[in-house]
Amino acid sequence: MIRSTQNKNVKEWKKLHSKKGRNQSNSFLIEGYHLIEEAYSTEQNIKELILQEGIENPGWLQDDFVSYVSESVFNEITQTDTPQGIAAVVAKQSIATKDKNYVLLLDAIQDPGNLGTMIRTADAAGFSKIILGEGTVDLYNDKVIRATQGSIFHIAIEQGSLTSVIPSLKEQGFSIWGTTLKRAQNYANLSAEGKIALLLGNEGRGVSQKLLELADQLVKIPIYGRAESLNVGIAAGILMYHLRK
Repeated sequence: MIRSTQNKNVKEWKKLHSKKGRNQSNSFLIEGYHLIEEAYSTEQNIKELILQEGIENPGWLQDDFVSYVSESVFNEITQTDTPQGIAAVVAKQSIATKDKNYVLLLDAIQDPGNLGTMIRTADAAGFSKIILGEGTVDLYNDKVIRATQGSIFHIAIEQGSLTSVIPSLKEQGFSIWGTTLKRAQNYANLSAEGKIALLLGNEGRGVSQKLLELADQLVKIPIYGRAESLNVGIAAGILMYHLRK
């Protein structure tokens, strides 16, 4: 039982709160039964399970991989408001791409909740891959992971320069749909055929102009009320499901 917050293991776990720490260890921290069960069922490399005293071991990890900690220590590790007393250290690993017809491209998405929601929705809509462009929030941010509800373990997610990725996708036969309010067509008037990569942008400025210039089709979601714009996560869901009709 680890009872001191100065324990070396506790210090290592806390390093996973930062992007730098996650990159150095090539691992990240997840919390709660649902996420941990998803990691286990999808055969992720769970390096260590952390249990608060009084919390029962789920039973699928041998005791060699379990660290028991006091409530005060777990509170030092947790990043949730209502912790369940169970956490795990998971190794970063790539997910294989299956169906290769639908790709989501994200340009500088900064809100972790939005990114997590889009990952979850892309998983539900049957997209094959997500590519995170420069300036996008860290995939392994704890708020991103929680918002995915486990979809981070189901869908291929890569990072890259979209100015290089988009020409490559075009060579593979993809049509690029860029979202913008200017000189764009109503998405509902367009039919989706063949391979399509959907490009969405930053919450404040949208997709950068240099990327829009690479798009084959500019699309918009009409605003019928007085709202200035739609949340990017909501817009992504509408368009992804339109493409999959």
